Amino acid sequence: MTTAQHSTSRVALVIGGSGGIGGAVAHALAADGMAVVVHYSGRAERAEEVVASIRKEGGAAVALSGDVADESAMTALFDAAEERFGGVDVVVNTAGIMLLAPLADMDLDAFDRMHRVNVRGTFLVSQLAARRLRPGGALVNFSTSVTRLQQPTYAAYAATKGAVEAMTLILARELRGRDITVNAVAPGPTATPLFLDGKSPGLIERIAGLSPLDRLGTPEDIAGAVAFLAGPGGRWVNGQVLFANGGAA
Repeated sequence: MTTAQHSTSRVALVIGGSGGIGGAVAHALAADGMAVVVHYSGRAERAEEVVASIRKEGGAAVALSGDVADESAMTALFDAAEERFGGVDVVVNTAGIMLLAPLADMDLDAFDRMHRVNVRGTFLVSQLAARRLRPGGALVNFSTSVTRLQQPTYAAYAATKGAVEAMTLILARELRGRDITVNAVAPGPTATPLFLDGKSPGLIERIAGLSPLDRLGTPEDIAGAVAFLAGPGGRWVNGQVLFANGGAA
């Protein structure tokens, strides 16, 4: 695979591309004709499965690892994407962790872990995207519909995502004149293996009932919102938080 082979294609870097939503995003962007860098941190096998599936469908993809909150690792990731595919046009940051407890009981080490990944990681990826996205590019960060739901035990997690929304909306204004859009997607409850793990059928049914559509979201639902923002139809959407939750919030 040479740079020359793919230098005329749009190139997407999906941070957290080995996850349920991240993998669906990688597939959706590849289906739109983009070459995709599938980033992972600790799930190499899953990332390679995503890459193999994209290649089987005729797309171009590669899996690369790195700590989302480490400046050297993320700089190297952007370098590798440019070397392999000629540049970066779309950056989607799906990476994040969720640790739940009432605010009064939240362990500060757990809070710091979330802050490092969700806030520092998003800040760092956004900073690199702002410096290196080509004109016509798009940055899509990930928030959560929990910022509207005010659910008990979610205070620390929602606080990190509130920070993501703030930096995303401000960066959109700071990139005036660059022809780069900056938005966030805020999913509602989504049927990923991580979300479903440990939940009873009754609890899942109650959560699904939060939406007037009476179901959980799917990773493909969220990926569709991202593909819209990253594609030609989303060029006039900028500095926004798109709530993809079926009307749950």
